[in-house]
Amino acid sequence: MKKILVSACLIGENCRYDGNNNLVEAIKVLYEKGKVIPVCPEILGGLPVPRPACELVENAGVLRVMGKDGSDYTAQFRTGALLTLEEALKNNIKLAVLKARSPSCGKNKIYDGTFSGKTIEGNGITAQLLIKNGITVITEFDTLTI
Repeated sequence: MKKILVSACLIGENCRYDGNNNLVEAIKVLYEKGKVIPVCPEILGGLPVPRPACELVENAGVLRVMGKDGSDYTAQFRTGALLTLEEALKNNIKLAVLKARSPSCGKNKIYDGTFSGKTIEGNGITAQLLIKNGITVITEFDTLTI
């Protein structure tokens, strides 16, 4: 059976930075049917729940993941992305449904690094790595047909 990789927050896992989730009932149903492999790249990277809100910030051409608390979380986000890719490859994943606008999982639009709620074009660290490795990435706002 083909499985899809999904951001764990979308199946109702309380793994968001603020300890909440982004439950999408239709995705949870797929999980309950055994069609989904849930992952949270940020937790895989060693970050706790709750944790500071983070956004991608580009400075002099270098992309960093900065917390609202001023700390640099780039290493944890990169580790989580690599471990997510490893899980995807191990399970022959071709499709991932990831959380929109997230600095890990966002596809096409991410928060702009000012913590103001504004978005810019771009992909999160994990989404970009999966795409680079030939995995189709969509968000919960895209139409899922499996």
